[in-house]
Amino acid sequence: MQILIKQGRLLDPISSTDKVTDILIEDGYVTKIGDKLTLPAPKKRDRARSASGSGNNGDEIIHDESRIINASGCFVMPGLVDLHVHLRDPGLTYKEDIGTGAEAAARGGFTTICAMPNTKPVIDTPDKLNYVRFKSAALSPIHIMQIGAATKGQKGEELADIAGMVDAGAPAISEDGKSVMNAYLAREAFRVAAQLDIPVFCHCEDKNLVHGGVMNDDENAERLGLPGISSSTEDIIAARNIILAKETGARLHLCHVSTKDSVEMIRIAKAKGLKVTGEVCPHHFTLTSDDIARDDPMFKMNPPVRTKADRAALIEGLRDGTIDCISTDHAPHAANEKFGSMRTSAFGIVGLETAVPLAVTYLLEPGILSPLDLARVMSSGPAAVADLTRQYGDGRIAEGNPADIVIIDPAEEWVIDRGKFASKGRNTPFNGWKVRGRVKCTICEGEIVFKDGGFEFVRETEPAF
Repeated sequence: MQILIKQGRLLDPISSTDKVTDILIEDGYVTKIGDKLTLPAPKKRDRARSASGSGNNGDEIIHDESRIINASGCFVMPGLVDLHVHLRDPGLTYKEDIGTGAEAAARGGFTTICAMPNTKPVIDTPDKLNYVRFKSAALSPIHIMQIGAATKGQKGEELADIAGMVDAGAPAISEDGKSVMNAYLAREAFRVAAQLDIPVFCHCEDKNLVHGGVMNDDENAERLGLPGISSSTEDIIAARNIILAKETGARLHLCHVSTKDSVEMIRIAKAKGLKVTGEVCPHHFTLTSDDIARDDPMFKMNPPVRTKADRAALIEGLRDGTIDCISTDHAPHAANEKFGSMRTSAFGIVGLETAVPLAVTYLLEPGILSPLDLARVMSSGPAAVADLTRQYGDGRIAEGNPADIVIIDPAEEWVIDRGKFASKGRNTPFNGWKVRGRVKCTICEGEIVFKDGGFEFVRETEPAF
């Protein structure tokens, strides 16, 4: 396929490129970047003559595989990367599966996602990881990387076959959904990860402090008569894990950071030269517990949305680089699992299809992040955390590189409608929100894997040949 992207604003954070230009894509790669580019003459490919001998001397002219995209007014960025997605496959596919999750990701502008291992069964062996890898290769139009569990069955009792899973393609290990509470076993997992040069993705939660909590422990929990989850639930394990990373030399990535003290700990760790990174989710930089007007399961996530002071710290961490990236923690559930009270419903919300508009509306428009910063925290930043460029190139939009690209209209206003999600999950607190910023086209390895219905291609007059 040949694709010519015309007059888009190229935002490439690795090369610090921010300019309006044209991009030519051929056979999966970016072949030219410059002004006033045109599509080359249609390619010809040999084909055998038919039995009757008819045909254009055995050549087939390919007309239908060329596209011109008018990207005027749009951002053209490296394909987005989400380090934190729950695909629910295997075993929980009534919530989501690889096919629907990949489609939701493509609609959200993501060309690479990392799937968490808390499936049924848990992804804790190379064979189970290969199930996801092979199924993704068959069904997914985008890149799916499967993270492996740190312990067998995520029971926190015995290390999983970490080396085997890394050999099978796991970019990281994680106990997401819980923490390895046994500090000795956690340290051993860190040691193995350091030897294999992969990061440990940590959900920081002291389960002994949760104590049935369902939202942030503050005056809003008291107002609603709901049990709270204190900031210390996260901060204690974050501090422990940073100490273990220092001792073992492991690469530590703190998932879904939600508290101001966790941000400050990451900042201090980085200043000391430790290999510590962090991610923030859109729901944590947009919402606070003040937004929970009633006992509403759509606002139940783990960790919970917290105070205005916490939200301000998260946003500042994104702005100053303490926080490396935005991840969604996309966690789809069936409708009956997000029904009734927060006391009894499941934790988690979907996020793949709302991440871009929330980031544009609440980070870009207020001037907290520049367009180039937005590309950094949603593409090159997460790719660097998991070293995904080893598999998929260096993450830049550059001549000779694989064409993983997203086109975003930052000005388009629209209303989030969960009924139109590609994901099986409809569990979002953002339904009905008016936002700006819409993904118009997602390209993975030179193939158009999503095009917004209102985004029309321009067909060029057939060149002479």
